[in-house]
Amino acid sequence: MKERLYPCSTHTRWGILIYLTVLAPLTRTRSYNFVAQPHAVLYYSQRATKGGFLIGEASGISPTAQGYPNTPGIWTREQLEAWKPIVSAVHEKGAIFFCQLWHAGRVSNSQYQPDGEAPISSTEKRLRKDIGNNKATADRYTTPRRVRTDEILKLVNDFVIAAKNAIEAGFDGVEIHGANGYLLDQFLKDEVNDRDDEYGGSLENRCRFPLQVVKAVADEIGADKVGIRLSPFTDYNDCGDSNPQALGQYMAESLSEVGILYSHLIEPRMVTQFDKFHTEWSLTPIRKAFKGTFIVAGGYDRSEGNQAISSGAADLVAYGRLFLANPDLPARFELDAELNEPDSTTFYTHHPVIGYTDYPFLHHI
Repeated sequence: MKERLYPCSTHTRWGILIYLTVLAPLTRTRSYNFVAQPHAVLYYSQRATKGGFLIGEASGISPTAQGYPNTPGIWTREQLEAWKPIVSAVHEKGAIFFCQLWHAGRVSNSQYQPDGEAPISSTEKRLRKDIGNNKATADRYTTPRRVRTDEILKLVNDFVIAAKNAIEAGFDGVEIHGANGYLLDQFLKDEVNDRDDEYGGSLENRCRFPLQVVKAVADEIGADKVGIRLSPFTDYNDCGDSNPQALGQYMAESLSEVGILYSHLIEPRMVTQFDKFHTEWSLTPIRKAFKGTFIVAGGYDRSEGNQAISSGAADLVAYGRLFLANPDLPARFELDAELNEPDSTTFYTHHPVIGYTDYPFLHHI
């Protein structure tokens, strides 16, 4: 029987309880020179509990993967070694920890690229607006270079090497970042992918590269250690699709064939990164098509999360801003206690404490 992550039940691999509340991957921009720092030990261990499930912040898979300052990587020996004490601290608290593997693609600038080259993508179209729906500027995002067909397998291998490094660093598994308008999403979405080779055009072709990545990583470290994050309904980083329902269902069916552990979907209501809107789209058909553990994310509060689980809409719920502002979020949810408000002005600062490890716990309120 294929293993799954179940809420509040014993998991056969780790033999501990998996709780409903998952730490969503949150870019923190505190990893100087693309290397995870010692202060991340406190940040992640604060949010770790026995049976908890944490997904680490997006970590670059190669020198071409970075798109923002001070984000971590997992492609070098130095980066791998830097993650070890962080992972160890999470495990000491009894939690499960996955590393999110990331390539920003065209959401980058030449200053982050080797030798000042153009960032790579499925296209040569430049961003018009970023993840916050801010108008893109010429000095912020460089016009990308379209990846050649013969370069695809090298990129697949970069994900594989990064996955191996994550396992060596002690992570329990990896989440492949196929969402938010980054490289894999740029191949998935027909409003960005304008290729005329076997990686563009039809739905099957657009999904080919992301699925090659998933299959290769699963073959290397085991499908039971692999998850993926997808956002078929969003237009983050100027990356939309004309038929997101079909895209999501095709990916769900294809991923089920690979047999990965989980799929992590962003709710269609999250039209922007931080605001919820009414929409007729639904994750339900995708949930039914995917045979593994189904994680949802997208502006959930306590009651909405409980409803998603009780109704069968999801197996687990990932929380981002609430978990950032409340390092003891599982305890607060259990007690239905008052929550700290997240301070958006400190989300992406580079300070090792402010907006990072200084949010109060219940006993400090």
